[in-house]
Amino acid sequence: MQDSKMVRNVVLLGHSKSGKTSLAEALLFTAGKTKRLGKVDDGSSIMDFEPEETKKRVTITSSFHRYSWKKHSVYMVDTPGDDNFLNEALFASRVADTVVFPVSAVSGVKYQTERIASFIEDKNIPTLFFVNKMDKERANFSATVDSIKKSLPFSLAVIHLPIGAEADFKGVVDLLYRKAYMFDGNTGKVKAEDIPSDMADEVAVARESLMEQVAETDDDLIEKFLEEGELAEADLVLGLNTAIKSGAICPVCVGSATENLGSELVMNVINDLMPAPSDRPPQVGTDPKSKDVIERAPTADAPFSALVFKTMADPYAGRLTIFKVISGTLDGDSFYNATKETSERFGQLLALEGKEQKPIDSVGPGMIAAVAKLKETVTGDTLCSDKDRILYEPPVAIKPNMSFAVSTAKKEDEDKLFSSITKMLEEDPTLQLKRDTETNQTLISGIGQVHLQITGEKIKRKFGVEMQLNVPKIPYKETIKGKARVQGKHKKQSGGRGQFADSWIEMEPLPRSGGFVFENKIVGGVIPRQYIPAVEKGIIEAMGKGVIAGYPMVDVKIALVDGSYHSVDSSEMAFKISGSIAFKKASQEANPVLLEPIMDMTIQIPKDCVGDVIGDLNGRRGKIMGMDSERKHEVITAKVPMAEILEYAPDLTSITGGRGAFATTPSHYEEMPSHLAEKVIEEAKESN
Repeated sequence: MQDSKMVRNVVLLGHSKSGKTSLAEALLFTAGKTKRLGKVDDGSSIMDFEPEETKKRVTITSSFHRYSWKKHSVYMVDTPGDDNFLNEALFASRVADTVVFPVSAVSGVKYQTERIASFIEDKNIPTLFFVNKMDKERANFSATVDSIKKSLPFSLAVIHLPIGAEADFKGVVDLLYRKAYMFDGNTGKVKAEDIPSDMADEVAVARESLMEQVAETDDDLIEKFLEEGELAEADLVLGLNTAIKSGAICPVCVGSATENLGSELVMNVINDLMPAPSDRPPQVGTDPKSKDVIERAPTADAPFSALVFKTMADPYAGRLTIFKVISGTLDGDSFYNATKETSERFGQLLALEGKEQKPIDSVGPGMIAAVAKLKETVTGDTLCSDKDRILYEPPVAIKPNMSFAVSTAKKEDEDKLFSSITKMLEEDPTLQLKRDTETNQTLISGIGQVHLQITGEKIKRKFGVEMQLNVPKIPYKETIKGKARVQGKHKKQSGGRGQFADSWIEMEPLPRSGGFVFENKIVGGVIPRQYIPAVEKGIIEAMGKGVIAGYPMVDVKIALVDGSYHSVDSSEMAFKISGSIAFKKASQEANPVLLEPIMDMTIQIPKDCVGDVIGDLNGRRGKIMGMDSERKHEVITAKVPMAEILEYAPDLTSITGGRGAFATTPSHYEEMPSHLAEKVIEEAKESN
């Protein structure tokens, strides 16, 4: 069992196309863990091994690997940066001891960068920024650093300066040790040389700035710095190390992941400056029984505890449960699931290396491991020692904002499809599946259309069944605006005992969301008491299918006011039919109208997009309810008809350049404008 001080737990976070996966490939290759430098663009990446990732050249799901470098064991998680799969980054950040955050030296900070940065800020995770793609055309190191400082809530400390840029990018100056390192081809390794003479002034200014930043994080260091005008190398390194671990400073390195320029220096920084698990604060949880707050130190001799942050569905190996050890050591064949309040046995501990799994004997703090075929455990569960139980707060999944009706081409495949979707729900907590009782459709919800399409591709590949996505039906409703008094008479004579029932009802509208009210105003026994519930039942059943488009009727009050019966031919069934006839006649006479569902929307967008987004919402018949400022964003609240926003996600992406996000919740129903209602009514008649 390795000393946990020699363990590093690293999660790569950043916006899409910033080079996270390429950096992971470079680190693995330079460390000798892989024999070739995997490339995302040609499909040879070891980290992006799912067929959907290879096809689209983008990370879709978190992947895992580990390498050894100078006696340190580094456990690495590569996460997606695309908005459709940000939940993977959110869950991985929950278990990170260190974040490595690549930012492109060409494109700088993007909206996704800001969203992902909020995950880090919430948890105060020590973060190493890697200014990537310095060899590309228009690469600009200082502009990129400035954009990070301006856009993200971190205090940056540049510790590496690039030597050259674009095609002339050939090395790095280490400001801590005042050395230049020139790249040795694309091996990832570097050669120490003297600092180029034309950079002497730039290096001196940058190093003084670094010393000042570090000094400001510690009272003793600021005193030394003010007295002596500089910090000794040992004080500078120690002070920087302490400031990084507390989250007060984020170091900045530089390189090119795809060409493997500078990966050795990044690995050295991870080893020397980023925290070991034992350097992190104790994790706070609760006692499952008493609910008292308890702490668990991230050390090997503490009681075992771990958090499950990912589940993978495999049609052959079964469910693979992935967890990070928070405290203690696991080396047996069972643990206690504090979330489910049950013990689980497992066959073999596994270390994840890309798509491969290697058996291991034990795991300690900071390490990531997996076990297969657990019966009860799912993402978010706390694992611990049965003798020392603790419950950690699980990560909360990002709410889905796009829904489609789900079906399969072959009726006989329905059970197989929904069984497959259930397995995917275990793997992806952002997916939701529900039955809409009003439209009789099964809806699958996700972060966006791409998210759901990829889910369909996975289901077809893993389980051999095709998932079809269709725009969901709108759960319209009907109501009335006027009043009516009608007779519902049911009379049938065809030999033998006949059927007779006669009901008079009065119908009037109720306020919106008034539901249904039935009032019995029968006097003198003109309808016997035992038949009155049958009239109400007939009305309620008829309300399920309105008279203008077949949608449920709501917000009506009906009074049973008169009627007649036959001592032989009347029955409960006859009065039920009578009530239904009366309801349909009254509905047609009481000015029926169509109601549409209105959604509450919360839309977060950059300030420069406010006008365009509000204009678009107005075009969707939306009503702007308010606006609030949040840092550099505006949050718009609005009420918008559901029919207008079924496919809003790609439109918002287009308007904001991918910098917008939104959430919806049902609000209420409103009368639909007559010219739009006519179209819905016509479509309903054609489909019936």
